[in-house]
Amino acid sequence: MAVGLVLEFTGQTREQYETVGRHLGIDLLGGVGDWPDGLLSHAAGAGDSGWSVMEVWASRADQERFLEGRLRAALDKAGVQGPPAREDWIELTTYHTPVHPDA
Repeated sequence: MAVGLVLEFTGQTREQYETVGRHLGIDLLGGVGDWPDGLLSHAAGAGDSGWSVMEVWASRADQERFLEGRLRAALDKAGVQGPPAREDWIELTTYHTPVHPDA
C-alpha cells in the first residue's frame, strides 16, 4: 500500500519551492516535467510557519531514492537549509483518486 508524507519547512518561500522545481526539471506549478518514479501525488502551499508539502508515494524507498539521487542537491541549490521542521510518514489504509461522473 502507498505511503503518505507531510513535510513542513519553516521559513521556506514559494520562490525557493519553484527554484527547487527548476533544478529538478519539473514545472511544479504546471505539473509537467521529470517527476520521480513512485510519486503518486504532490501538493504544496504556504502554511503558518512556511512551506508545506504533501505527497503520496508507492513506497518509502521510492521517496528515499529520489531524496538521495536528486532532491537533496536541488534543495541545497535553492538555499533550503537543514531538514524540514516536520516530517510525518503515514502508512495509508486507502488511497484514491476520485472519478467524478460529471467531469
